[in-house]
Amino acid sequence: MKIALFIPCYIDQFYPQVGVATLELLERLGCTVEYPEGQTCCGQPMANTGCEQDAIPTYKHYVNTFSGYDYVVTPSGSCAYHVRKHYDVIEQSPAVKQLRKRTLDLSEFLLDVLKVDELKARFPAKVGVHQSCHGLRGLRLGPGSERNIEAPSAIHTLLNMVDGVEIAGLDRADECCGFGGTFAINEPDISVKMGKDRIADHTRSGVEVITAGDMSCLMHLEGILRRQGSPVQVKHIAEILNSQA
Repeated sequence: MKIALFIPCYIDQFYPQVGVATLELLERLGCTVEYPEGQTCCGQPMANTGCEQDAIPTYKHYVNTFSGYDYVVTPSGSCAYHVRKHYDVIEQSPAVKQLRKRTLDLSEFLLDVLKVDELKARFPAKVGVHQSCHGLRGLRLGPGSERNIEAPSAIHTLLNMVDGVEIAGLDRADECCGFGGTFAINEPDISVKMGKDRIADHTRSGVEVITAGDMSCLMHLEGILRRQGSPVQVKHIAEILNSQA
């Protein structure tokens, strides 16, 4: 199985440890992973601002860079969702169709492809799970309260395999953090208020660490936590799953 690792822009620039943890985790699970050095953005920021036509060269570059792999794995539900759902605006060649199917969020790949049912990981902490919107409502990585169904949460399933983790209960477990990419730029006051509400929910539950499948959401929450002087940390799910503490 030929696997490529796609690292989102904000992880590459601000949280490289998440990319390293993702790679180490996949290799620990027996995968041979390549990192195509010519990779760039998936094009989501331009598309989100209404400039999708300007993003098309970026889409085509992604296709050229990652064609030929069995799977492209990324530690980002939002990037995986963007490739799967928004690359319909370019010509649907066999390579494009293949990539749209085979670009997977890390948790999807672990559970649906590798069929992971145990992990040799340890992370002794009380953890609050933030369900990122693209992963939850786009990729269906969890039930979503508005759907009123019983369905497993990918992140909860994986965290339950980690020794020492205590998953905190939240009052509003699937509410948006307020980041929303350019929403945080265009509506900063609303964005911050939403983020503070999410943090307050986690704080009431006594969490030590907030985790998610998207570092963009965690980046937003971390900025608020720092300004509040809070000791609560943020960690991508890959860092916890790869932890040997």
